[in-house]
Amino acid sequence: MKKLQLLFALIFSVLSVTAQNKLDQDREAIKSLAGFYKVTFNYAETFSPNDDYKFHERHRSSAKEIAIILEETPKKIVIQHLLVMRGDSMIIKHWREDWTYEDTQILAYDKENAWKKVTLSANDVKGKWTQKVFQVDDSPRYQAIGSWVHVDGRHQWQSNTDSPLPRRESTERNDYNVLNRGNNLYLTANGWMFEQDNKKIIRSESGDKLVAMEKGLEEFIKTDPKSFGYAQTWWKQQEGFWKDARATWDVVFAENNYIKLNLKIDNKLLYEQFFALGDQSAKEKWSSEKNKENIKKVIDAYLAKKAS
Repeated sequence: MKKLQLLFALIFSVLSVTAQNKLDQDREAIKSLAGFYKVTFNYAETFSPNDDYKFHERHRSSAKEIAIILEETPKKIVIQHLLVMRGDSMIIKHWREDWTYEDTQILAYDKENAWKKVTLSANDVKGKWTQKVFQVDDSPRYQAIGSWVHVDGRHQWQSNTDSPLPRRESTERNDYNVLNRGNNLYLTANGWMFEQDNKKIIRSESGDKLVAMEKGLEEFIKTDPKSFGYAQTWWKQQEGFWKDARATWDVVFAENNYIKLNLKIDNKLLYEQFFALGDQSAKEKWSSEKNKENIKKVIDAYLAKKAS
């Protein structure tokens, strides 16, 4: 009996060490997404079930980005992206990604700028990481669950989830209202790749209808940090405001099982309000209390009537 107990204890110990090593590998892979990059964006529609469908032109662009780790705990890593334009003279707060481990709660995109809170079982998320992607104003975008795989020197994470239209098409198209994203993120020798197999869908009460499929490649190539000096200075001036923005949004997420946001109030988009507040806060050195008060007023104005 003692030998059997010792055997079980040894097996449990080996499994625990293996799981911890896997978690450490996952964390290192996620942390390596931060850095200084030249980014290229390439998208092309590949298929449509409609013979009369007119394929849209391919999208190609490039930019410079800095990705900064804002928060790091054993089961959460927060990375903020900043878009660097006109050399290093114009900075735009870009998207944010929160990575959470074995997280049982997500905001799932529905349609028409609305998200529903979904609770998952512990088995559904065991050993998995959720990538929570937020818009430039820290409002929700999409949240996806997947496992990091580390095999033969390859480090890869895959997921599938729904999201709003991409910014490159949100002001130009109205023939679909949901982007079903097939996300494949993997590290490369000089950075990382975000490969996508997307479905453009019309979602209605009768169900989902496929409009077209799309291939996307976003390549992040490491570049010289020296060209990001102003970006880092700019963020130091702004980071207090955006820390308060994240905290304020977290309260909103906690208090609501369904969130729907109006696209415009007084003919202004939500991010325009946030960017203006951020600049004013940095200039006038607002307190955290004043930041949160002003941010909450803006969010409340854009929150649409909640679903019953």
